[in-house]
Amino acid sequence: MAGGFSHLDPGTPEDEWAAAFRTAAVSRADLDVAALVVVAAHPDDETLGAGGLIGLVARRGTPVRVIVATDGEGSHPASPTRSPAELARTRRDEVTAALELLNPGSAPEFLGIPDGAVAAHARVLAGAVSDVLDTLPQPALVIAPWSGDGHGDHRAAAEATAEVCRRRGAAFRGYPIWLWHWGTPADAPWEHMERVPLDGEAQELKARAMAEHRSQTSPLSPAVGDEAVLHSGMRAHFSRPFEILVLDAAAPSSPLMESAATTVAPTQEEPSPGSTPRQWFDDFYDRNGDPWGFDTRWYEQRKRAVLLGALPRRGYEHALELGCSTGALTAALADRCERVTAVDFAQAALDAARERIGDRESVELRQAALPAEWPDGAFDLIVLSELGYYWDAADLERAIDRMLRSLRPGGHIVACHWRHPVASHPVTGDGVHVALRTQPDLHTIVHHEEEDFLLDVFGTAPARSVAAETGLLP
Repeated sequence: MAGGFSHLDPGTPEDEWAAAFRTAAVSRADLDVAALVVVAAHPDDETLGAGGLIGLVARRGTPVRVIVATDGEGSHPASPTRSPAELARTRRDEVTAALELLNPGSAPEFLGIPDGAVAAHARVLAGAVSDVLDTLPQPALVIAPWSGDGHGDHRAAAEATAEVCRRRGAAFRGYPIWLWHWGTPADAPWEHMERVPLDGEAQELKARAMAEHRSQTSPLSPAVGDEAVLHSGMRAHFSRPFEILVLDAAAPSSPLMESAATTVAPTQEEPSPGSTPRQWFDDFYDRNGDPWGFDTRWYEQRKRAVLLGALPRRGYEHALELGCSTGALTAALADRCERVTAVDFAQAALDAARERIGDRESVELRQAALPAEWPDGAFDLIVLSELGYYWDAADLERAIDRMLRSLRPGGHIVACHWRHPVASHPVTGDGVHVALRTQPDLHTIVHHEEEDFLLDVFGTAPARSVAAETGLLP
């Protein structure tokens, strides 16, 4: 049984599995698909369980997208040499390098869900899978870790992904990882297995991709707690000339999705360790007076105008701006709002904002570590611009929860974020908007999408057009 297994255990020898495969009747997987979506609970799941498949499909020119739910920062909880944040950065780099070998020119989509907490953030993962499917030709094959793998994050990833596939009518399969370690041939779901044969090129690429995951395949150091997660016996399971997919009929689980939808963000009063720390912002502003070119770049000036033009109302009573930086947007909001409370992490940014705002009494500038130090009050406009991707998934959920608690009935939340991948961001800009769009209490009023940024306006009531709100329509 899977309960209580350790990666340090010797596990079932590959010879035992090889003997079982020689006599088992396993059908060949149908790979005649228009696109492949691979969900990984942790960086390296995709390479171990489906690296050969990714290489095969990509070589045909078929689109392949990989979603990585967590950063795997919990892989060495007793490490005396690496912090979880350091491991997270390392593992992101490793999976990016591995996928560049398997599918050149591709980049994984990182969701930044805390390691071990996929079930609590199932809505974020489900939203990401659904959004990716919207961009791909059909029919698509979607795969995720097998639900019976004996790992909580693997089961949660399978359940969330399978539920989306069930709703969308997409083909879904699971890929085992830990079954080969803790299980024996008697535990295998033979009647539901499908084999993906790998040619020599696919096997070689997969081996090279596996070698990129050095933090997992080699000890971090000689110290106790830094042992390799994937010892040689475990790695042998992924050197086969085939991979296994499982028709995972047991994966759909609406109770999980229902519980995830009502999860309340934690109430701790410190930022999560995976969010970008205060020192990063202080150092960044010390090196750059106008780091993002708010005052000099047409891109920023135009984006600010698009945001202001997207506001459904001419004026608001009290706006909350989260992450005001040097106050360029703050000053424009002050022309549309009776009061503005603007918050930022960095003292240098607030000093620049004070110089810009001057003595306008309607604007209050505050220094705070969001989302832990949340401003008191109720607001009819909350602006989240170029901030959400600095939070990890836990802090992002906390921030959304507090926005919903702070928003007055009939108020609006505006979100605007850069879409291109940034290695230092815990989550992507698209991931921030997925988390907002999947909130059951929010309705999309405005959706503006460009290659470079996303802008959404949300309300707590069903959307009414500007024409209807201003009396042009009944």
